[in-house]
Amino acid sequence: MRKFKIQAYIQSLNTGLIKSTYADEITVLKKVGDNDYIVDYKGVKCHAIYNCFVCSFFVDDVYGIVKK
Repeated sequence: MRKFKIQAYIQSLNTGLIKSTYADEITVLKKVGDNDYIVDYKGVKCHAIYNCFVCSFFVDDVYGIVKK
């Protein structure tokens, strides 16, 4: 899988589907599970899920930070 940049919902920004715009840009680094991805958000590696019903990534930069 190649890295790519995309707009995503970020947990720490308290965005959700109620808002009509995306929150911020992320870089998807790799897929680690069926619906689990490691992404880079402003230099922080964290987990994200992809919601196929709304075609969007949801990044958990609060509880899902990847420790080295």
